[in-house]
Amino acid sequence: MSATHPIIAVTGSSGAGTTSVMRTFEQIFRRESITAAFIEGDSFHRYDREGMKQKMAEAVAQGDTYFSHFGPDANLFEELDGLFRTYGECGRGKRRRYLHDEQEAAPYGQKPGTFTEWEDLPEPTDVLFYEGLHGAAAHGDINIWKHVDLLIGVVPVINLEWIQKLHRDRATRGYSTEAVADTILRRMHDYVHYICPQFSRTHINFQRVPVVDTSDPFIARFIPTPEESFLVIRFANPQGIDFPYLLSMLHDSFMSRSNTIVCPGGKMDLAMQLIFTPMILRLIERRKESLARRSTRSSLKLAEV
Repeated sequence: MSATHPIIAVTGSSGAGTTSVMRTFEQIFRRESITAAFIEGDSFHRYDREGMKQKMAEAVAQGDTYFSHFGPDANLFEELDGLFRTYGECGRGKRRRYLHDEQEAAPYGQKPGTFTEWEDLPEPTDVLFYEGLHGAAAHGDINIWKHVDLLIGVVPVINLEWIQKLHRDRATRGYSTEAVADTILRRMHDYVHYICPQFSRTHINFQRVPVVDTSDPFIARFIPTPEESFLVIRFANPQGIDFPYLLSMLHDSFMSRSNTIVCPGGKMDLAMQLIFTPMILRLIERRKESLARRSTRSSLKLAEV
């Protein structure tokens, strides 16, 4: 963690809805004139699309049915940990992009499913913002989560997560239901060991719970809408959270536990705006104070010379 160069991370599995959360943060950054360096979790995959297909085929041939994007073997955990550590120390680092489709790839003259070259982060920035699978990951001696100042988990109940993934992969990637089901099964080992544990390390979790039947996600014709859901918001440390204010602003909400608010699913963006705006402003104020102290120390050293 760093007072001078804070890091915010949104973590969740494929189909969880972390991209929508990123848009809310973009709105806050724009409104409050905060300059952020954005990091896409997919850019820290170890292999591009074709390389991943080849590695998966090799793993299956060797009897390994667990190899997936969720686990450490398919990701650059050490490099992501290094980026977070370096940014916290000096506000610098390197990033690249993973080009998901033709639209993203066209400006670079590359094929979809490939990475851009590594490049320096823009300077100066007020905050580093990460969105992806492994913002709170741990593996061996690597503890990525320890560098993060504000850590958010996005965790739909599992059937809803699968419904969202099924609809996305069939509509945008042309996958069959059977192919998506195979992916879910292959990822389950890493999901249990590397995705789930992250949500015990987060500062705040957002979990959407549908109130319609999602018993069999593989035959669901529609994704439950936010209005057909409740939003469960859990604070790891409720100290300093103004729950009466949040309840007054999030109509029809209630406290289910001393650290948990439940509100209508359609109020997710409002809830995030209310919760995260003051938290982000506190991080920025802490950053300004840290920079001012550094400037004062530098001035004193010059005066001594």
